[in-house]
Amino acid sequence: MCGRFTLFTDLDVLIDQFNLFNSGEIQYQPRYNIAPSQPILSVINDGKNNRAGFLRWGLVPSFAKDKSIGYKMINARAETIDEKPTFKRLLARRRCLIIADSFYEWRRDEGKKTPMRIHMLNNDPFALAGLWDRWESPDGEEITSCTIITTKPNDLMKDIHDRMPVILSKEDEGMWLDRSVNDKQVLKQLLVPYDAEKMEAYEVSNVVNSPRNEMKECIREV
Repeated sequence: MCGRFTLFTDLDVLIDQFNLFNSGEIQYQPRYNIAPSQPILSVINDGKNNRAGFLRWGLVPSFAKDKSIGYKMINARAETIDEKPTFKRLLARRRCLIIADSFYEWRRDEGKKTPMRIHMLNNDPFALAGLWDRWESPDGEEITSCTIITTKPNDLMKDIHDRMPVILSKEDEGMWLDRSVNDKQVLKQLLVPYDAEKMEAYEVSNVVNSPRNEMKECIREV
């Protein structure tokens, strides 16, 4: 699964790398311990341009009776994404990028869990494959939310966890956002483990265990 990540790269770098059209609208601050139910910086394409905004992490489908379902839907499995009714319709028409510059996972070591930070060797930010939806309650409350797609682990991750988030290559980001692409088999071919040789992992402090801790110490190598 993917349950925590970071995003503290300078906004100007993100605007350039992801070709964000609405840069003046983005209310951005560095984050070192992003957790489910929080707003996360995401990108969609409006048919012409890439636009960034914040979606609540934890998908609340448009047909949901209760918004609390979002706490159970922070991730979607790539292998069955075109089979599950909730995700199948979103795969065709509501795809997004979720921007990160590292993520955390907890490695099991003889009965204890060790927090690990995983990032790119060049420290560049990257795009996680996501799906989004909009929900409205009978009394008018509106929630726009998302889920992060996960896949099997690559060679780096397999000793840490049995799942990892889908990291899209720069070449595949455009196709994932392209609203004219709706062939589910073509889209599923993008949902594969990222090249392990371009990534690195290291142990971090247990301070990251609590989502209330939001400081640079979270990413410091132990």
